[in-house]
Amino acid sequence: MTSADDLTIRPLTLADLTACLDLAEANDWSREEHRWRLMLASGQGYGIDAPPTDPEGGLLAAVVRTSYAHQLHAVGMMLVARRRQRQGLGQRMMRRVIEDAAGAPLLLTATGQGRGLYERLGFKALGEIITLVGTFTAPPPEPATTAPVLVRPATAADLPEILAYDLPAFGADRTELLTRLPSYAERFLVARDRAGRLVGYGAAWPNVTTTSVGPLVADDLAVARALLTPLALDTPLPARVDVSDLHPELATWLAARGLTGDGRTTLMVHGLAAAPGDPARRFAPFSMAHG
Repeated sequence: MTSADDLTIRPLTLADLTACLDLAEANDWSREEHRWRLMLASGQGYGIDAPPTDPEGGLLAAVVRTSYAHQLHAVGMMLVARRRQRQGLGQRMMRRVIEDAAGAPLLLTATGQGRGLYERLGFKALGEIITLVGTFTAPPPEPATTAPVLVRPATAADLPEILAYDLPAFGADRTELLTRLPSYAERFLVARDRAGRLVGYGAAWPNVTTTSVGPLVADDLAVARALLTPLALDTPLPARVDVSDLHPELATWLAARGLTGDGRTTLMVHGLAAAPGDPARRFAPFSMAHG
């Protein structure tokens, strides 16, 4: 058998989309074509091909690094073929990702299975994320006189403000990713206060079995809930929201609205002592793979 050190790591492109989906499916992941397409278009994919002596062929491993103006990098879609797990492929891929980040911090979300690998590579746990899924039930309407904000669809004219609003909240420039939201998301909304000031934005996008809500960035919980209702209500598939343990009140509110789940992952960082930006304003990530 060819050792991990003898296998070449190469860039992945959109031409590798089907191979990535096959690898994901073989690991019991959904064939998330919409997300993989975005990841490969907006990030740097890495892959290891099976050697000619492997009768199954295809990709043996894949991972994607999304760079936010080289200030921060998100790592996602880390996969190793079952027949080659625990043979050093994942560690070798991650070392390459860390090297290519050139000293900039990295952010990722780890499953229980992968957390040990990331800890050995120097990643530190920041907290947990719970995934809630279900058919969202609208809360009782608030009187117009007490509604905290006006929520409406985002327009091209809103985008410069959204980018400026997101930068201190996320802690790095996500222009390259966020400018793709109008074509990627099914719903893209902004919230403004009575003075017209931008106080939050959010999106919802289609996945295989759910409609994922994220990113969701807001001044406070009230604004986040005001955005969530039109984002999660009457979605074509059950709504999914990934909630940090920094926001237990939001998780409780979503549970009361019909979303349930106990799936937990760990937010981890490499090269920082604490979470970047302002985590209190980040109510849902763009996706687990994007941070």
